[in-house]
Amino acid sequence: MKTVFVVGAGPAGLFAAQKIAQAGHETIVFNRDIKPGGLAEYGIYPTKDKMKVGLRKQFAKVLSLPNLHYFGYVPVSSRSAVSVPELREWGPSAVVFSVGAQGTKKLGLPGEEARGVYAAKDFVYHYNLLPPFPSLDFSTGKRVAIIGMGNVMVDIARWLLLDAPVKTAEEVIVVGRRGPFEAKFDLKEFIYIEPFLDRAGFDDELQRIRPQLTAVGQDIGKLADETFPVLKKPAQDIGERRLRFRFLSSPQQIHAGARGRIERLTLVENVLFEREGNIGCKATEKTEDLDVDTMIFAIGDVADPALGLPYHRDAYVTNPDATDPKRAAYEIFDPQNGNVVDGMYAVGWARKASDGLVGIARHDGEVGAAHVLKYLETAPESGNVCIEQIRQRLECKGLRVIDKADLELLARAEEKMARAKGVAWFKFDNDEAMLQAIEAEKQAAIQTA
Repeated sequence: MKTVFVVGAGPAGLFAAQKIAQAGHETIVFNRDIKPGGLAEYGIYPTKDKMKVGLRKQFAKVLSLPNLHYFGYVPVSSRSAVSVPELREWGPSAVVFSVGAQGTKKLGLPGEEARGVYAAKDFVYHYNLLPPFPSLDFSTGKRVAIIGMGNVMVDIARWLLLDAPVKTAEEVIVVGRRGPFEAKFDLKEFIYIEPFLDRAGFDDELQRIRPQLTAVGQDIGKLADETFPVLKKPAQDIGERRLRFRFLSSPQQIHAGARGRIERLTLVENVLFEREGNIGCKATEKTEDLDVDTMIFAIGDVADPALGLPYHRDAYVTNPDATDPKRAAYEIFDPQNGNVVDGMYAVGWARKASDGLVGIARHDGEVGAAHVLKYLETAPESGNVCIEQIRQRLECKGLRVIDKADLELLARAEEKMARAKGVAWFKFDNDEAMLQAIEAEKQAAIQTA
């Protein structure tokens, strides 16, 4: 019998675990959070209930496999009770890392530690109720700068302008280092925030950068057909809250006020250039200050070096061997000794941060699992891996291990809370409340037995 450990229970990890378990191997999933799902649970926009319910059903089907075991509330990293070397000492035939991109990506700007400056991932976790982020300070003011022009920017702007329970933002300013033709958001997502677009301000911004666009052959007249179809619609009254864009600009320095909160952002203006058919940008010496009281980096994600895997340039190191690039892309590689780390793999955003959504993560997890299964054909048998012994070792470290039965109890408790509150769904926003709910459901089951 061969045993595989999967670290991380997002879409990539769960679907990789499913494929490995279906091939007949004992599979143990270790998850940092109490609940599985990763970004599918805590990253998808809060109001997309149908999508989340569908994914939860798929994940429940994965977890129902009898040879797939779930150990939740068990963080694995060099800073946690369980480290990567210790996992390997427990004798699995292979370990698959599907921990996502949990590092914080900022730009190393002067003043970056000011209050009111956030990474998008953390801000999304805050309003999606991933413990402990709901209990942390993610306060927003009246003028919010979002750095980046992708779908995460759209989600955050949508939350600030439309769905936040307390709407403090009067103006959201999207700062893009390139021009409007390089915006990366999906039009079907942007439609939620386009009613807030300050059309007069947008037209003024286009006129400001028109010479730069013309210099690289970009025609403002085509913008409505490519990235901003809202320009084809009649302008609307935007009310108290508005959305603005500042193109061809990069943050250079953050200035904090007397209370330590950001009050001003210095932007450096960029110019566009064309190279081999691609549009790039480079900084000029011209700067301008923007008065803001909140700033959110929405510029992608990076892997977390604290996990304890070989790390280089914001990512875990995978095998550079080009003889079999498809397999090598998933194998963990140690550049210090120049060898593949035998039996260790990365999938999903742990392998390639910010690459696609749930469907792509699932595909990547399954492709990675296929390479793991091929490896297992000739790998030695697992050591004496006993599921219950591993649980006991974890509990001896003071960890409260959450298993599949606990997840069912938690789901039951959340369903009861939703009915009691008369809402479509309910989610506990702190770990202690989840643990208490699980224990309460256990006691209720005992009393009715």
